[in-house]
Amino acid sequence: MATASVHTPLKSHTGMFSMKTAGGRMPLSPSPRNRSNSTSNRSPFTPPPRTMGASRKDLGTSIYAGGLTSHFSAVAATSAKKPTFKNSPKSNITRNGFTPVKLSVSDWALTGTGPNADKLNSKVANKHASPTKKVRKGKTTIRAHSSHIDRFVPNRTASSPTGITKANFKRQTGPRGHTDPDSIFNSLSDEFSATTLSTYNGNADCDSPSSKPKMSPNTAAYQSALGSAVGIQTDSRVLAFKPAAPESSRPIDLRSQYNRPLKAASNAQFRRRVLTAPERVLDAPGLVDDYYLNLMDWGSSNMVAIGLERNVYIWNASTGSVSCLLESTPDTHITSVKWSNDGSFVAVGLGTGEVQIWDPEESSKIRSMHSHSSRVGVMSWDKHILSTGSRSGEIINHDVRIADHKVASLVSHTAEVCGLEWRADGAQLASGGNDNLVNIWDARALSAPRFSKTNHKAAVKAIAWCPWQNNLLATGGGTFDKKIHFWNSTTGARVNTIDCNTQVTSLKWSTSYKEIVSTHGFPDNQLIVWSYPSLVKCAEIPAHETRVLHSALSPDGQVLATAASDESLKFWKIFEKKAGAAGLASVSAMSTTGKDGDFSKQMTIR
Repeated sequence: MATASVHTPLKSHTGMFSMKTAGGRMPLSPSPRNRSNSTSNRSPFTPPPRTMGASRKDLGTSIYAGGLTSHFSAVAATSAKKPTFKNSPKSNITRNGFTPVKLSVSDWALTGTGPNADKLNSKVANKHASPTKKVRKGKTTIRAHSSHIDRFVPNRTASSPTGITKANFKRQTGPRGHTDPDSIFNSLSDEFSATTLSTYNGNADCDSPSSKPKMSPNTAAYQSALGSAVGIQTDSRVLAFKPAAPESSRPIDLRSQYNRPLKAASNAQFRRRVLTAPERVLDAPGLVDDYYLNLMDWGSSNMVAIGLERNVYIWNASTGSVSCLLESTPDTHITSVKWSNDGSFVAVGLGTGEVQIWDPEESSKIRSMHSHSSRVGVMSWDKHILSTGSRSGEIINHDVRIADHKVASLVSHTAEVCGLEWRADGAQLASGGNDNLVNIWDARALSAPRFSKTNHKAAVKAIAWCPWQNNLLATGGGTFDKKIHFWNSTTGARVNTIDCNTQVTSLKWSTSYKEIVSTHGFPDNQLIVWSYPSLVKCAEIPAHETRVLHSALSPDGQVLATAASDESLKFWKIFEKKAGAAGLASVSAMSTTGKDGDFSKQMTIR
């Protein structure tokens, strides 16, 4: 596509019209500073000086008989026959065959305001209205002497934006490849007047198809080719409503159509409702207020074992009956209790370091194991293996099936072990101690912990494995830590953290929901239900008057039992299942039920 060169008229002494230099304009009125008596320096567009005795008729007649338009055409024709370009660095612009842009008709209607302005304007108007004189559409011819005009005022109607339109530039080539100025001038004039008169009017609607500009075939072909090149449709808008603008024929709720929220509504209204009042409250007189002990557990046989000073009591949740299982010697007290996985036996740790195994049905002691030299504060079962942790920091694995019960000794902690929990599949063992350490042991290599974590700043008592993701471990720190960390036990990486701003005493995962409940001590003594992995606080329940020391989850995973130093035992239904809903983890796999609901024993203790 040819590139148009822009040329500007330049005055010459020979009456020729040059198109070489860009940036200038043709004067419409003479400048007083340029007046002189010398005819050689006078511009061809400057009227002759006024002479004495000139008549009024002569004053209103232009020196160019045909007007400016005819003079331009004559000059352009002469210029086409004999080019008068001078050699200059820019002269090659016109020699490369580019189509120069010629002058078009002015969009300004000029009106005189001098002393004879009324007569002059009426004479010009009458001359334009004469039927004998042909005037091209869209052109304005001005014949006025400079002495009768002091300034020119634009006509507002002619300069209105509605009177402006694009001109179609047609390239016409002469015999020598030069552009014919006269033909371009005429085509521009016709294009301008035709487009202006046919397209824009005061009552037309710019958006209606009938009011669209009527383009020449060349312009239409050019726009079509340009649209094909850039990949757009010339008959459609570039910008449009998304979604489409509503139609008046059918009602549309504009608020729902255009005022859509930037983000989803808060999930507060979708949070599960949690009961904040306990279902049952029992007295627990003589409960020792010691953070490092574990004195309560809820077995799969639906019985709760709790140690009160020197006694262990069994509360049957099915019948509501309470019985005393054992009473220790006066020189010691109960430090920990733990049900076996099948709910048939309960292990009891004493302050002397002795570990006893009892049968609740028979109310008899099956065996005693002496391996620790200090109190046993925590225990955990893995089938027939019972792991016990003592104040000395030592962890011992006991095989209760054989007489020589001590099968492994795990040494890593330097302070009392207060948290101990086997994973559900028995592949790993997690331990926490008063030395602020969290150790993850591999059951196949117990000589050293696989991972040892030092992120907590206080004793770690709260330890819980996730029931629906085996390698997810949650641990909670004491008063000077107040955080819950979540670990990937496969890689040892910490995956999440919750800052509770209160002492964490225990953690229990829900088997029905992807949630975890934490119990707390100083300063709020509350229960908090967290959603995982979003870690959103689902519920916060003020639980006890003093710090919550122990917690245990029912076999069906719905009720949480808590015991505190205010000597009360409370039951909270915080994980209530919906009717017909299946849990995330099955608890029934840990026990086998007989014909009449009796639990059959899964191992033999010697």
